[in-house]
Amino acid sequence: MSADTRPDTQPQPEAQPRPDAQPRPEPQLRPDGTLRHLLTLESLPRDLIERLLDRAESLVRPAGAPPPTSTELEGVTVANLFTEPSTRTRVSFELAAKRLGAQVVNLEVQLSSRVKGESMLDTIYTLEALYVDVFVIRDAEAGVPGLVAESVHPHVSVLSAGEAHLAHPTQGLLDALTVRQRKPHFGSLAIAMVGDVRHSRVARSAYHVFRALGAGEIRIVAPPAYMPEAAEFGGCTRHTTLAKGLKDADVVMMLRIQKERMSQASLPDADRYFAKYGLTPERLALAKPDAIVMHPQPMNRGIEIASDVADGPQSVIRDQVRNGVAVRMAVLSAVCAGRGSRAAVDRPGGGLTRS
Repeated sequence: MSADTRPDTQPQPEAQPRPDAQPRPEPQLRPDGTLRHLLTLESLPRDLIERLLDRAESLVRPAGAPPPTSTELEGVTVANLFTEPSTRTRVSFELAAKRLGAQVVNLEVQLSSRVKGESMLDTIYTLEALYVDVFVIRDAEAGVPGLVAESVHPHVSVLSAGEAHLAHPTQGLLDALTVRQRKPHFGSLAIAMVGDVRHSRVARSAYHVFRALGAGEIRIVAPPAYMPEAAEFGGCTRHTTLAKGLKDADVVMMLRIQKERMSQASLPDADRYFAKYGLTPERLALAKPDAIVMHPQPMNRGIEIASDVADGPQSVIRDQVRNGVAVRMAVLSAVCAGRGSRAAVDRPGGGLTRS
């Protein structure tokens, strides 16, 4: 029996809530329903996601045109706290904040107090005392953005720029925006995510946003070592060959392969991986003629994707980059629009006050 005909290629069932379960308030929203934090797309209501995408679309400009700017966030300070390297995401957030008129502080792990033994919350409290209003956090440890969100003052917002393997919500939104620009009717789409799905926060956020928007079919295409656990990605079909995974797909999302994981997972070397799972023009021809090709970057050309596909007419990879700034502008605008004024607060043992 071939891998693609095994039962686990069928859509995985999703857990159902108990009939008597009461809905819990969404912790990312304020009591009035406005967005305060963005940590995950998993639980955000569809109408809020669509409003964010609509706002982002209004901020997109064609290549060569001046970018949109405003003073909407004048007086707001945004701190980018990245404990993992990520030039693209950090620069995208920085440009988004500055184009809205905010002040921006960038902290890298090599320069931060955390290296000296200071905890993340100590760093947050110090920056709060310096009137930081929005924290943009990327961390390899699961739970850090949520912990910070639970600990900051009521007017402060926390945005995840990537949390372990769990979530990358603004990447999910920019992926959804990129798809919507070319293929607005999600209900009729077959979307294939190809590569290391098991370790990918990009894949998880894409799954959450595509499900929320009613995608017709989501496929996972990966070697067995890169398949997620059976309990994850409910409703997706699973394939271990590109021949079936890409057939008649509308969207092909390639995922980055970390070379160090190839040896750890006893996978073939880069050349042999590309020979089996790399996206070439011949394999792209399995998808629909108007299929689009996506990649979150950075790309490993010749491992995940051939250059003539990455730079070809069906590629929307550069659109993803452009849309990233617009999406992050929309998110920053949303979280700051509903915030209160800086309130005087006493923190136990700290004596911190705000005026």
